[in-house]
Amino acid sequence: MSLFFRVGVDVGGTFTDAVLISESTGEIHIAKVLSTPKDPSIGFLTAVTQILKKAGLTTENISYLVHGTTVATNALIEGKTPKTAFITTAGFRDMLEIARQVRPSLYDLNFEKLRPLVPRNLCYEVRERLDASGNVLLDLDEEDVREIADQLAKEGITSAAICFLHSYLNPTHEERSGKLLEQLLPEIALSLSSHICPEFREYFRASTTVVNACIRPVVADYVRGIEDRLKREGMKAALLIMQSNGGVLTFNQATEKPVYMVESGPAAGVIAANFVGGALGHSDIISFDMGGTTAKAGLIMKGRPKVTKEYEVGAEARPGVGQSRGSGYPIRTPVIDLIEIGAGGGSIAWVDTGGVLRVGPRSAGADPGPICYAKGGKDPTITDANLVLGRINPHYFLGGEMELDVAAAEEGIRKKCAEPLGLSVVNAANGIIEIANAAMVNALRLTTVRRGYDPREFVMVAFGGAGPLHANRLSAEMQIPLLVIPVSPGTTSALGLLATDVKHDFSRTRIMKADRLDASEINGIFAAMEKEGKNLLTHEGIDSKDISFLREIEMRYVGQSYELGIVCPDGSLTLEGLHLICNRFHPEHERTYGRGYPEEMIEFVNFRLTAIGTIVRPPLRKLTSNGHHLGDAGKGLRPVFFAEVGQFTDIPIYDRYRLSAGQRLSGPAVVEEMDSHTVLHPGFQAKVDPFGNLLVSPDQ
Repeated sequence: MSLFFRVGVDVGGTFTDAVLISESTGEIHIAKVLSTPKDPSIGFLTAVTQILKKAGLTTENISYLVHGTTVATNALIEGKTPKTAFITTAGFRDMLEIARQVRPSLYDLNFEKLRPLVPRNLCYEVRERLDASGNVLLDLDEEDVREIADQLAKEGITSAAICFLHSYLNPTHEERSGKLLEQLLPEIALSLSSHICPEFREYFRASTTVVNACIRPVVADYVRGIEDRLKREGMKAALLIMQSNGGVLTFNQATEKPVYMVESGPAAGVIAANFVGGALGHSDIISFDMGGTTAKAGLIMKGRPKVTKEYEVGAEARPGVGQSRGSGYPIRTPVIDLIEIGAGGGSIAWVDTGGVLRVGPRSAGADPGPICYAKGGKDPTITDANLVLGRINPHYFLGGEMELDVAAAEEGIRKKCAEPLGLSVVNAANGIIEIANAAMVNALRLTTVRRGYDPREFVMVAFGGAGPLHANRLSAEMQIPLLVIPVSPGTTSALGLLATDVKHDFSRTRIMKADRLDASEINGIFAAMEKEGKNLLTHEGIDSKDISFLREIEMRYVGQSYELGIVCPDGSLTLEGLHLICNRFHPEHERTYGRGYPEEMIEFVNFRLTAIGTIVRPPLRKLTSNGHHLGDAGKGLRPVFFAEVGQFTDIPIYDRYRLSAGQRLSGPAVVEEMDSHTVLHPGFQAKVDPFGNLLVSPDQ
């Protein structure tokens, strides 16, 4: 059989999701298995095996496979990175120790500063120096490098980061040091800051490079293990991994620059939301992804996900939205801008010492999971609360593959939440849901309102196994006019893996004031990055006609510390064109910060380029008319608790797989499918569109 199928596998904290899609018909198969935190590759391979079996295919039928994983982030959070060395300019050995004077909680007297990824005894100095223009002030002392090589051998170091002062302007010393170390230590994995993050701001560049060096052996072992196993099974497909920026890259590139894939899994969800929303004609979209461990909100403007270059990996989960800044390791790579909070289906409900009910950020995860999974969990979770309120069918979880224990969930909520607060089990369960909803509304507000965007002008695409259970209430609170629930929402993130392009990001720092711009130098910078990107994509098998570039210039007012990115047109830039780009900075500054200063001098800081290798998207499959009446999709009535009503009410339950295009459902109702349950609240209706999406809006 010809190779006409694509597979996407997303490893989450609780479940591992797989989607298989036909390139010709758009037919989709899904699989959902519990993740295996001790070895994520087991869950990955189990999901691949299961979905191929369901579809009656073999590995030879797969054209390519895309993987989304948090293995890099998990290694940092859990401290399971190998011994890594840091090599820098003499006098800057303590760069990682000093870090920044940023605290996640200003008045927290118990706050402990994050421990550096590389301890001080493994930080080494080399005598060399460049000035701020990249000119050599002191030649590289190669004897220092040789002595460091001896020390690394004695310490058993397998990975090292090199970050010299101002090397983003002149990488000569870093590259020479790297060559010497590779000659003396052939097995060592080196990360050079001039290759990983060629930008100014020494600590950020060093931190990014160190993160890359720390996770490189971990990611390499993980990726190669999967690759070897798949090849033994006969897989000849191209193997790709999702990046933090929403693009994909090859397994080989992932082992070289794993820092670009630290937010691999969450990024796929935003891409999926854009794919689904775009197919319906929407370009301004709020992506809401609620899985088993966390809830994530992202913004898509004019068909492009918002991307940030300021991100912290391994940040401590702290209560409240936006309260983790300063608690992680900063990296300067493009990352899809997400607000992430500890409010997933497995988030644990607990009563604090002040007698207040709280939810998250701790999660029961996949092992042991919520109490109702009957796998040893003792702490009540959001999933347990939804089950007690009747919103989840205990006999149809994962399509009936897992039976949920309602009695155990009730008992857990009674002991841990209801009795300490003097509440009934139902009121405690409802309280858990309301607290979780409030936290997620705050995340949505931070994504939109607090950044100057009106949520009433957006469409929300909600997914994740738990997302459709809560999305209707959240969209109502945010006054979002239209809510879209995709088909198989529990595996939508895995679908996003198959709806993106191959991408590589490049950046250069050159500070130029607006009155001293050099068009030829700027054109040269972009041309060099385009050449590098084209060579890389061509090597990966992308045809030249499918290669495009996205350019951006980051600028600021002179004297500011942070920059705003302005999209730059293709082609050769003239001085007049550059000044027109400058004029677009003032209104963007006003939109972002509330005020622009047209009278102030602007300066260019960073030049960024994304090289894109376009991959043809698989088509969304339209529903075939089955001639069913709405009643044919009914599964009977079930008592479900709604806070608006204040009691359990018998409401209709629908089988999503038997719904037809054009049908309308009136709330309250619940729509069940293998990987999720959609709760439709009183006062709302849902229409089934031609692709099977549920379009939820207020009753007219």
